[in-house]
Amino acid sequence: MAKITFDGIEVEVEDGTTILQAARKIGGSVVPPAMCYYTPLKGSGGKCRVCLVKVTQGSAKDPRPMPKLVASCITPVQDGMVVENTTNEDVLNARKGIVEMLLINHPLDCPICDQAGECDLQDLSYEHGVSATRYEEERRKFNKIDLGPYIQLHMTRCILCYRCVYTADQITDKRVHGVLGRGDAAEIGTYIENVIDNDFSGNVIDVCPVGALTDKTWRFKNRVWFTKPMDAHRDCPTCSGKVTLWTRGEEVLRVTARKDQYNEVEEFICNTCRFDKKETKDWTIEGPRHIERNSVISANHYELPVLNVPIVPNLPSSTKKKLPQQ
Repeated sequence: MAKITFDGIEVEVEDGTTILQAARKIGGSVVPPAMCYYTPLKGSGGKCRVCLVKVTQGSAKDPRPMPKLVASCITPVQDGMVVENTTNEDVLNARKGIVEMLLINHPLDCPICDQAGECDLQDLSYEHGVSATRYEEERRKFNKIDLGPYIQLHMTRCILCYRCVYTADQITDKRVHGVLGRGDAAEIGTYIENVIDNDFSGNVIDVCPVGALTDKTWRFKNRVWFTKPMDAHRDCPTCSGKVTLWTRGEEVLRVTARKDQYNEVEEFICNTCRFDKKETKDWTIEGPRHIERNSVISANHYELPVLNVPIVPNLPSSTKKKLPQQ
């Protein structure tokens, strides 16, 4: 076990844990943001650099500070390490510069983007971005690529986090897309424009932190903050069948995998559950999904307090309300 002090808070974690995971054990506002790191995906992290932190003490044995900011998602902890994130001015300035770099070629599509309201880049730019831009050059342009009947690719929005590539590599056996080109010309694409059509291809939509990969069956149908996310499950022979239904009234507008507070998928789901089961009769509804991170969705107050918890079991903690004591 190793003890690490993160923004003045001491936490004990297992050896080999990364600084980011140690911060997530503390939780709250001290946790560095992450755009490319994804816990279920091996090898992810170290590409977007938004999780940079300052190590002011390397370890108890070697108290010297690390000379440069380090990526917290790929840097393992050492016993006695002291790390600064929100309390360090250099970290905040560096993060502001990285956000500016990510937004250089990103179009102002938020008003029409299907990812609006649950976009990691939106949250990041709100917290660490600036209201003006210094960029005067022409933005990147790409030819449109058809990825099949279910997935829409908007390459101009892509930040090259590689999450979709790792997902296809690790949960399918026939990946046909990847990063083509180098430098400013790098883009997500398929070799000779193959169609992505395996049973779990829809998961690349869930892992994308921006609106680069979106669901064609959900495209332009509604805004996410007008919908109600509901936990549901079905007996599926291909995947766990545990999903989140995004509904409006009795209509199921889209189906996604369940995500945790850091917007990471808990269990990947198959395309049958995601694209073909769009009626409430196909599912066993468990109750409202508690959305912790995406505040614009939670602002709808779709979770009503339940007073008699024993009568309605397995409810999210946010819906429970204690009766006043007499």
